[in-house]
Amino acid sequence: MSNKTTSQSTRPVIVIHGGAGTILKEKMTPDVEKKLRTGLYEATKKGYDVLRNGRRAIDAVEAAVCALEDNPLFNAGKGAVFNSKGVNQLEASIMDGETGAAGAGSLLTTVKNPIKLARKVLESNHHVFLGGTGAETYAHDEGLEIVNPAYFWTRHRWEQHERGFLHTNCLVPSVSANNERTPSAVSSDCTATLGEDTLGDYSHLPMGTVGAVAVDDDGNLAAATSTGGMSNKWDGRIGDTPIIGAGTWADKNVAVSGTGTGEYYIRQGTAHSIASRMKLLDEGVGTASATTMAEMMEMGGDGGVICVDSSGSLSMAFCSAGMYRGYCCEQTDHLPIVGIFSNEVIAPGDNHIDQVL
Repeated sequence: MSNKTTSQSTRPVIVIHGGAGTILKEKMTPDVEKKLRTGLYEATKKGYDVLRNGRRAIDAVEAAVCALEDNPLFNAGKGAVFNSKGVNQLEASIMDGETGAAGAGSLLTTVKNPIKLARKVLESNHHVFLGGTGAETYAHDEGLEIVNPAYFWTRHRWEQHERGFLHTNCLVPSVSANNERTPSAVSSDCTATLGEDTLGDYSHLPMGTVGAVAVDDDGNLAAATSTGGMSNKWDGRIGDTPIIGAGTWADKNVAVSGTGTGEYYIRQGTAHSIASRMKLLDEGVGTASATTMAEMMEMGGDGGVICVDSSGSLSMAFCSAGMYRGYCCEQTDHLPIVGIFSNEVIAPGDNHIDQVL
């Protein structure tokens, strides 16, 4: 199933996502749903306030993604999932459509806000993509906030990590003597198993990427994407998020940020494919994004994209049960509108189209 929301809006516009996937309302308590919607609202507003203050699109997408990285409910920054070795490995990228400049970072374990590192790499005018300890050294040298890896530990992500081992008939990392699962207990030495009934069900929480796209008053575009990756991914796995043209793209026509199973975005070159359809086939942003996601479904992939073009037309297309999403523009009275489930129409007025493909 693919859900497409398109709109013609007046600049400036910001659109955000907090991940796509199997999102079922019956799995959520009202309190959790409220917190998730609040997180989406606040991140959208933070980015839009930057635009309303006359700053550039790239400043807005960085601000919005930073807000999502600092929210432990979303799979980026503080809320990142664990890999198969019980380590949080983060990645992010950002692109300025006005200049074509881009920056990315991957295999990060100590950078508090990976999107800020990506922005620093972009501004270096030297490289595009840094990874691992070299990227972390660069972040430190540039004055970015460096944290102990324990900062990224959260109970709900750790229990998702353990549950994943149970579902694959593997042992889970050992638990300390006082039964506290802490970063110091993270180990590839699996010496204890926990019954599934001892673990909380956090399947309702975002497991995908976070991202933002924006167009400013001058028509300049930008995109930013950040993630902790796939829960229990192989150590060293790099997804689409830091790969320019796969999970992130911005040029003078459109800005795109994706979320989903990254291997498919890499194979398809999803973000750049949408831009190419618009440039070469003269398709609108809604048609280009929906067609690209339909092709991904045929490949066996899933997920979603958010897009905005230079005129302010936006699209949110996804082939999953839901996508955490929001946007803000003049047509929303400068107040964010957010949504989670596939059957939600998050649009004011009749100039928006929801279509199930």
